[in-house]
Amino acid sequence: MKERASLKNRIAIVGVGESDIGKVPHMTGLGLNAQAAKRALDDAGLQVSDIDGVLTAYSFTEPYFMLGSVICEYLGIKPRLNASMIVGGASPVVMLKHAAQAIVSGQAETILVCAGENRATGQSRDAAVAALTAVGHPYFEQPYGTSIPGFYAMIALRHMHKYGTTREQLAHVAVNTRTHALLHPNAHMKSPLTLDQVISAKPIADPLGMLDCCLISDAGGAFIVTSAERARDLKCKPAYLQGIGEYHTHEHLMCAPSLTEFGAAESGRIAYEMAGLAPGDIDVAELYDCFSIVPILEAEELGFCQPGEGGAFFEQGHARIGGRLPINTHGGMLSHAHAGAAGGLFGIVEAVRQLRGGLGERQVEGAEVALVHNEGGILSSHGTAILANEKG
Repeated sequence: MKERASLKNRIAIVGVGESDIGKVPHMTGLGLNAQAAKRALDDAGLQVSDIDGVLTAYSFTEPYFMLGSVICEYLGIKPRLNASMIVGGASPVVMLKHAAQAIVSGQAETILVCAGENRATGQSRDAAVAALTAVGHPYFEQPYGTSIPGFYAMIALRHMHKYGTTREQLAHVAVNTRTHALLHPNAHMKSPLTLDQVISAKPIADPLGMLDCCLISDAGGAFIVTSAERARDLKCKPAYLQGIGEYHTHEHLMCAPSLTEFGAAESGRIAYEMAGLAPGDIDVAELYDCFSIVPILEAEELGFCQPGEGGAFFEQGHARIGGRLPINTHGGMLSHAHAGAAGGLFGIVEAVRQLRGGLGERQVEGAEVALVHNEGGILSSHGTAILANEKG
């Protein structure tokens, strides 16, 4: 417990950046990471030479085994700390935790965390479909024709059966994120979306249609982590880490303890406990939304509503900017961008920007505390981070 509490107020995110987003055919995955990293460094007022730690995730489009070392080579960094982390979509928050622990323990002073791929233009349609279907236990799930959308559809159907969640409520999640994405100058999707369009979209895996599924984007994101003491001397207002937790329940869905209750409740409990905060203290939340059912589950497990009430939370407009708890103010993975681990990383970028303020129509009024939740696999691995614009 003391080790967990020791991270509070000791670490800050001092720079954030994102690459060009959408279809960017002239850039490789490495190029997108480099562009995002440069923008994060500029945001912080730092140089490449100031970085002594690099953490990155994984790539389906780049042919490198030691991706972290390749990123360092590409950027000209010779760090004291370097690793590639593979916890699926949970990787960004888990990397933030590892960066915080490394800085507190003296392994590094200033760490670059980045992730991204050119998934929209760097792989063929066949390769993209193959990636979606090459999931599940190789002996006990894959032989039955599993797919990532299929697994999440099973979860959605179970939630609908248990709690009465409706197809329309799933559609409200997609419309909510699109409405927010239209306020973001760098979002992949730039056209309005209606409930009817979501419900009538091409079926993918019942009850999920095309617009219930995350984007496939070319995109990279990055953030810079350093000590709270050093953060005071840097260019931009820092976002201070208040609490962070991770939790892992399974790898294969057949081994999940439940189809409606996952690990977000525990990772959230750890983060809230470290921060000394409760769900009611959160002003804005950036929740992983690879499929429309996922933020419904996360909102419930993280305590923003009761079990079974996540669908109604979105349907009643509580997740909109101006609502009770704005969720995915940048548009999330359904409308802002998704490119591997970069999808969840953009939630961290947006949380920092919300805490700084000045986002115009996208700004959540009075945002002082933000929560970011990432999940990886099929709701297998979970990371929850709580950030604030002042030390708590």
